[in-house]
Amino acid sequence: MAARDSTETVNPVLAEIWRGPVLESVHRGTAIVCRPSGEVIAAWGDPERVILPRSACKMLQALPLVESGAAAGLGSQHLAIACASHQGAEIHSSLVGRWLAELGLGEGDLRCGPQLPNDGDARHALRIAGHAPDQTHNNCSGKHCGFLTLGAHLGAGPDYIDPAHPVQESVRLALSEMAQEDLTQHAIDGCSAPNYAMTIRGLATAAARFAMPATLGPTRGAAAERLAEAMVANPMLVAGAGRACTDLITACAGRAVVKTGAEGVFVGILREAGLGIAIKCDDGAGRGSEAAIAALLTRFGALEPGHPSHARYADTPLTNRRGIVHGHLRAGPALSAR
Repeated sequence: MAARDSTETVNPVLAEIWRGPVLESVHRGTAIVCRPSGEVIAAWGDPERVILPRSACKMLQALPLVESGAAAGLGSQHLAIACASHQGAEIHSSLVGRWLAELGLGEGDLRCGPQLPNDGDARHALRIAGHAPDQTHNNCSGKHCGFLTLGAHLGAGPDYIDPAHPVQESVRLALSEMAQEDLTQHAIDGCSAPNYAMTIRGLATAAARFAMPATLGPTRGAAAERLAEAMVANPMLVAGAGRACTDLITACAGRAVVKTGAEGVFVGILREAGLGIAIKCDDGAGRGSEAAIAALLTRFGALEPGHPSHARYADTPLTNRRGIVHGHLRAGPALSAR
């Protein structure tokens, strides 16, 4: 699958930044809404644009963990953090540490690399103790615990991030089947695991299929349902305080599950509507993809228009250092129009 040059056409505006009456900046990109069949029901930009889903596909990467039976003894907190891009807060790193201990493993068995926590309290605690961050603080450490659990179940070796490893072969196959595309190209993600390129339509299709577990057969359908329920039950584990994923999952109250990825990617799993959303900002800006996902969650009935989380991401005032409101960050008008 050859990557397309996104500069061939000018993509639509997904978010606008106004300073007073002046349109100061825009975030352009692509947003697609699909049914489980792959039918595109709404599109802003080219549905066949090839992207890297980055961490927005973590719940898809976790499917083999559950459908293989490897997760039989795991609770919903384990599954939520397997799908997480977390803050490295104590609730995150301690859960990862306990999971590793349950496997008879330690921090050194992870392959994600150390990361300074994004959580302020966790950074302060490390500084006071004079400790360096370790791999449990990595935002992907829960996903890697899932890989280790699946690897142990398969009797595979420790180098689980190798694209040829049985764990990653299982992940690639699940992604391919969910996206309904033959995935052959990959890049190395920030956590060192392979990340497979797919069309944005394929990513939206995978999200829609996740939203409609009855379309997946009994084993995979049950796995998708279990992962979605875990994310709904544990939104703080999926991201953390003040993060869009946590706020929007909570606000949608079970109607939808969302997951962000690096470089302006966002996925929405509309469980009530049976639809999937995939978003990619051209400039990689998270604030642009957050505005777009909030607008589309509202447009397709998963988020109430008057909910504070809609305003926080899709129509939020911008203040200067004196607390003066000087402008707004808004979702692109085309996303909000019905």
